[in-house]
Amino acid sequence: MTSTGLLAVLIFIIPMCFTPGPNNLLCAAHGSQHGFRRTIPLTIGMAIGWSTLGIFVAIAADYIEEEQEIFRILTYFGAAYISYLAYNIATSSTIKDEYSTELLGIKTGILLQVVNGKAWIHFLVLMAIPFTLFGTGLTGKIALVFLNLFFGLPAVLSWSYFGTILRKFFNSPSKVKWLNYSLGISLFGVALWIALPH
Repeated sequence: MTSTGLLAVLIFIIPMCFTPGPNNLLCAAHGSQHGFRRTIPLTIGMAIGWSTLGIFVAIAADYIEEEQEIFRILTYFGAAYISYLAYNIATSSTIKDEYSTELLGIKTGILLQVVNGKAWIHFLVLMAIPFTLFGTGLTGKIALVFLNLFFGLPAVLSWSYFGTILRKFFNSPSKVKWLNYSLGISLFGVALWIALPH
């Protein structure tokens, strides 16, 4: 293990974990509507989901890279599901009925990772480029998955808490409506970015 190798991995992992994406924006939206504690099950589901996905990609990276059509189909399903979540957020109730929107839990957090294009790309890049920090075998790749979890879980928890802070500032029905629109549109923008060819 070299300090240069560790730095290279962290430069890749940390921005990918903390920048806006389906997980982070959904956690911010859910946190703003349901509070931090009620968002924790969703974040746990995400952590389970992306760690499982990471291990799967570690095992099957070569096959996945060859079968681009499967990845493309998953990407479109992911964009559609994220668009559905974005619509629900954008059209959800205002502060007078703050718990009327669907409370998302562990199951949603796990399922989102299966169709989360950003998560697939994240792990494919992590496994495909020569990050030999922990070795090139399966054990080394799984170690990368757990290193990713070390930063990924605090990232979604931070965004969940950020959502609760937003809710304190957007404390009237009209302001909450605009907050919901903004978060929903942002999440829809991520869905479009995932769906469009790069």
